[in-house]
Amino acid sequence: MLHKHLPKWIGAVAAAFTCAALPPQAGAAYPDKPVRLIVPFAPGGSTDILGRLLAEALHPILGQPVIVENKPGAGGNIGGDFVARSAPDGYTLLLAAAGPTVINPSLYANMPFNPAKDLAPITCLEREHNLMVVTKSMPVKTLPEFLQYARNNPGKLSFGSPGNGSPAQLAGELLKQQTGIQAEHVPYKGTGPAITDLVAGHIDFMIDNMPALLPQVKAGGLRALAVPSDQRATAAPDIPTFDEAGQKGFVVMAWKGLMAPAGTDPAVIERLHAAVVKALQDPQLRARFQELGAEPLASSPAEFAKQIADETAWWGKLVQATGARIQ
Repeated sequence: MLHKHLPKWIGAVAAAFTCAALPPQAGAAYPDKPVRLIVPFAPGGSTDILGRLLAEALHPILGQPVIVENKPGAGGNIGGDFVARSAPDGYTLLLAAAGPTVINPSLYANMPFNPAKDLAPITCLEREHNLMVVTKSMPVKTLPEFLQYARNNPGKLSFGSPGNGSPAQLAGELLKQQTGIQAEHVPYKGTGPAITDLVAGHIDFMIDNMPALLPQVKAGGLRALAVPSDQRATAAPDIPTFDEAGQKGFVVMAWKGLMAPAGTDPAVIERLHAAVVKALQDPQLRARFQELGAEPLASSPAEFAKQIADETAWWGKLVQATGARIQ
């Protein structure tokens, strides 16, 4: 064993060269430049609102700006596909929602990407209440009164959504199926324009994410009837659930999550997951989420992957039941 007789300094130099030849620990320097957070919907909706809150909270934790970019279109597919095709380096992330990740695979005949294969789950950020609202001019104050009014005016009501095949449309179609009411669906290019027309009275009702609708309710522009949740929302404890209002089994929750391109270094995924966990521990951010109707949480990547698989199956059955389809 010749190396036993070498001077100690030679061994130290050799060890230094060996360490230098090894690559740095994966993700050790991440991030060293700004991170892009792609919101696959237009400004003004809940995905955009919560995405901007998250981006602001992550900035001091990651030590780099998190820049929100809206890439709307095709029910979130344009933004989702953009992220799926981006370099898997952790610098382009998706603020994921149910539409482009668990609904569109059953809804679109030709998906440009496969969410289950082309995106890597990081965490589910929050479980989000939806809210059913009507125009202030409609002569109803409760869900039973609305259903009776709709039955007395068959075919005269309309409901809005952020677009064809959106969770808001599917919720409206499910309500029609379960209650037998008639209402025309009016798709918009985003939640913001739909809310504008709803407040103006051009459409009659809407079931969509609470963060976008609740401010209008609090401002007096819309009237809330019920939340399609298994429990009342922290942000609106006076609004009953559908079950409490007499319409049993109508539960349609929303959520937002964070995803990266498939193939992203696991160390980067872990760094981002840890950053989100830390951000959601901030009492001010948690309070802001809850004020908007979102219950913050931070699931593991594995838990989020299972959630996506389970909900893809659930929404697939609903899409089939409603007969919705987009070419």
